[in-house]
Order: sequence, then structure tokens, then C-alpha cells
Amino acid sequence: MKEADHIQEEQKDEKVKKRTSLKNIIGGDILATDFFRRQTKLLVLIMVLILFYIHNRYACQQQMIEIDKLKKELIDIKYDALTRSSELMERSRQSRIEEYIATKESDLQTSTNPPYLIK
Repeated sequence: MKEADHIQEEQKDEKVKKRTSLKNIIGGDILATDFFRRQTKLLVLIMVLILFYIHNRYACQQQMIEIDKLKKELIDIKYDALTRSSELMERSRQSRIEEYIATKESDLQTSTNPPYLIK
């Protein structure tokens, strides 16, 4: 008798295992099955890896946004440096310096003698 009861219980367990319905999935009963109990460590590892992947992608996107921002700032600084350099070149031309000295009524004049090297 005990063997017959045991066989009937196994058959009932197999029927319960085979019946996977939407109600079992939504209700969470599927997580109590033997398969999920055996694979708990693997599922936890997969979840940790998924979280790591999401965090890594988010951090990468934030760094790319920062890189784009810094590139735009660098371009602005380069243009500013180029503008200042051209202004300096314009102000330091000999003709501009002579014109500036003439407007200040200074005694300075442009040399008529060519420069010479001291040996």
C-alpha cells in the first residue's frame, strides 16, 4: 500500500510540475519550483551582473556627456586664444606702434640707420 501511495504522490507532483499557468507565473508560485530552487545562486549572479551592466552603461554615458562638454569648452578657449593672438599681432605691428607714438606727441622716432650686430 505504501508503494502505491508513493507512486500516486509522485504522479501528482509531476502533474503539478507540468501545469505552469499565467496564474502561477504572476502569483510567484513558479519561483517555488524545484528548478528555481536549484538555480538560485545562478539567478542571483545573473541579477548582479545585470545591475553591474546597467551601472556601467550609465557611468559611461555620463562620462561621454562630460567629454562632449569639455570638447566644446576647449574649442571656445582655442578660438579665444586665437582672437587674442591676432589682436596682439595687430597691436605690435610697427606701423601701429608708430601711429600710437605719433598720437601721444612723444619725441621717439623710427630709426633711419639699419641695425648692426655686435661681435
